[in-house]
Amino acid sequence: MFNPNRTQFDTPAFARERTDMVERLRKRYRIRDERVLAAMAKIPRHLFVLEAMRGHSYGDHALPIDFGQTISQPFIVARQTELLEVTKQDRVLEIGAGSGYQTAVLAEVAGQVFALERLPELAKRAQDLLRQLGINNATIKCFDGTYGWSEFAPYKGILVAAASPEIPKPLVEQLAIGGHLVIPIGDEKEQRLIRVTRAEDGTKTEDHGACQFVKLIGKYGWEF
Repeated sequence: MFNPNRTQFDTPAFARERTDMVERLRKRYRIRDERVLAAMAKIPRHLFVLEAMRGHSYGDHALPIDFGQTISQPFIVARQTELLEVTKQDRVLEIGAGSGYQTAVLAEVAGQVFALERLPELAKRAQDLLRQLGINNATIKCFDGTYGWSEFAPYKGILVAAASPEIPKPLVEQLAIGGHLVIPIGDEKEQRLIRVTRAEDGTKTEDHGACQFVKLIGKYGWEF
């Protein structure tokens, strides 16, 4: 977990902006899980964006990062995390680690986070930053995330941070009974945030509204 005493990573101005962001999540977007709100109040989001964009780190929008990828809007990060409903006793799989910000938030609410990122430069940079921040319960590997990470399955929660044309079968197979898979489904024009819950006799699917993500590239997603 992030060590809040590492004050060299923060400033009073960024801390105030982070507080404002959390209040917006609570009041405008109705995020109710206080553990998720506490995580987002703690993690220094500005360190996960491009240096030229740091003044916009806590705004109500997604931001570009390197290699044509994005760091999701704070609301989306909070909403996906909330929908997982995981605890510190649970293992979580993240697909599409990107900058590592969502990974860091997950590490605050889950016991162990395993994250996959297909771009090696992003994977290494994100892992290095997590270690600098003292986040030691999250591991990022460079791999095609649509296959999942079977070595540590089953997972109580699986979060996908890119949009797939359909639900990847390997991810459902690696989900624990009673666990949730949260994934954007759709194409570049229209996407829906879907939550899949696995039960003994099958799965249940819920639609949690419109969203906008980059494409999930891989064997069980979109072709490169």
